[in-house]
Amino acid sequence: MTMLIAGVLAWSLVHLFPAILPRPRKALIAKLGNNGYRGIYSLLILASLVLIVFGWKAAVPGTVYAPPLSGGPITSLLVLAGLVLFFSSRFAGNIKRFLRHPQMTGTILWGVAHLLANGDSRSIVLFGGLTIWAVLEIVMINRRDGAWQKPAPTSLRNDIAPLAIGVVAFGVIAWFHLRLFGVPPFPT
Repeated sequence: MTMLIAGVLAWSLVHLFPAILPRPRKALIAKLGNNGYRGIYSLLILASLVLIVFGWKAAVPGTVYAPPLSGGPITSLLVLAGLVLFFSSRFAGNIKRFLRHPQMTGTILWGVAHLLANGDSRSIVLFGGLTIWAVLEIVMINRRDGAWQKPAPTSLRNDIAPLAIGVVAFGVIAWFHLRLFGVPPFPT
């Protein structure tokens, strides 16, 4: 479990660094150059992902609570909505008029869905940890960036791409979920 915790903490701290410490970040960019900073940042994120994956596989899950949803349709809808929101952050669509941080909100929905469907210790560390990180990220970015300037309305066509990508991603993840993560995506 230690490796999984270390991975989630590393992921969270590396991602929070720009929002919490913008001046040291700028100093690092000035010293290393933009590409050097991005390279180190990417390596740290990759290392945290390796820790998370190997930590997940090595952790022996212990039951902490009985999951209230056990992977039912509500869980699937939350994950689907989370994926659509996650991908909408890269498009100039109307979702950004209603949510300042669609990617982090999508991560929160994904994490909550998994916490509602899984009551074991490693799920709490992974999904609870990443949900807490996403909430902290929203708070810290809001503090750093100040008041939100809502974008102007756009054509509904701009919302089709993130919706389609989210649906396709959901289907692909569901198809490979058991093989990739060792857990079926839907209850049997």
